[in-house]
Amino acid sequence: MSTAPRIHYGAGIWQIPQAQARGESLAAPAGSALTGGSFASPAWKAPAMHLAQDGSLHSLQGATMGTTWSLRLANPDYAPLAPVRALVQHTLDAVIAQMSNWEVDSCVSRFNAADAGSWHALPPELAQVLDAALHWARACDGAYDPTVGALVSLWGFGPRANPQAPHSGQPPAQADIDRALQVCGHQRLQWQPQQWLPQQRRLLQPGGLQLDLSGIAKGYAVDWVAERLRAAGWPHALLEIGGEIRACGHKPGGQPWRVAVAGVAGDEPLVVPLGDGALASSGDHWHVFMHGGKRFSHSLDPRSGQPVAHALTSVTVYHRECMHADALATVLTVLGPEEGWQFALQHQVAAVFHTHPDAGQPQGLRRSTPAWAQRFAGSMKP
Repeated sequence: MSTAPRIHYGAGIWQIPQAQARGESLAAPAGSALTGGSFASPAWKAPAMHLAQDGSLHSLQGATMGTTWSLRLANPDYAPLAPVRALVQHTLDAVIAQMSNWEVDSCVSRFNAADAGSWHALPPELAQVLDAALHWARACDGAYDPTVGALVSLWGFGPRANPQAPHSGQPPAQADIDRALQVCGHQRLQWQPQQWLPQQRRLLQPGGLQLDLSGIAKGYAVDWVAERLRAAGWPHALLEIGGEIRACGHKPGGQPWRVAVAGVAGDEPLVVPLGDGALASSGDHWHVFMHGGKRFSHSLDPRSGQPVAHALTSVTVYHRECMHADALATVLTVLGPEEGWQFALQHQVAAVFHTHPDAGQPQGLRRSTPAWAQRFAGSMKP
């Protein structure tokens, strides 16, 4: 596999607010910084009456990024989960504040709206995610590209006033697609050399370029939450955000976390022991519309400006980091069942491919790369 950029998640800097450490109300303004306090505070010690109960596995849920998150947590001491929920939600809010196209005041949105020729200091987390996105964009010759925001919006899959409203169902004119492609292209991005201040890297807005990190930011959010949970003393957890999953440690009793990988219609899902690692999926099951009897997927090929139209219906990728699994799932989905397969073999990607049913395969076809088979050898259950 290509040597992907390593990411520092700043896991050790997260602390609960002073008010929470004192046992006061958990309510806090959106976006407020978490300072002071500690998860070792007596306010968070498990009440004695709970110690006799079975608190080995607890669950939390919430909403973020237009989808949901869920967390299964090994909690043998029955510790209170309010600070855990605060940690998760504040971390996710921080990702949104930096990387969401749907928030007009996010770092990405401000960059997208900026004047041509302007330079913009990026937070270190956003800069790292963009570095990783550019790594995979170069590796796949632009089949994945984090600069396709204008194209995504043109096709109606970007931010809109009512996210719950149905898609317009109208494909854009080819002339409009051509104009959008002119302002896309990861090669147009330029960093200002600042090797001596890497935490204050600045990015040039060349004019009209629209960043869209939807193919990688959710995976990064999964990783960031997982690393902060680990740093806060929760080493055994299974976290999921909108279908992207990361496991840390193991279940109570020492068994690995087992995760089902959805497959083709009518076939049993794969069930794999995830261990310490992540799974991310991409495909055409979601965010589609029909026009003139043709199905249009939200998965766009930056090279043509068109939705993908091959036989691949979904890809699931395993990687130690969910951010890279997320990006790779998008890469393989755009490349398709044959070109994507060759890319996965070349880069030793652990992936499982599913294709649409056809005359030869009435239920569709599932096949796994050698890296996937090696990673889960003897452990998959249909």
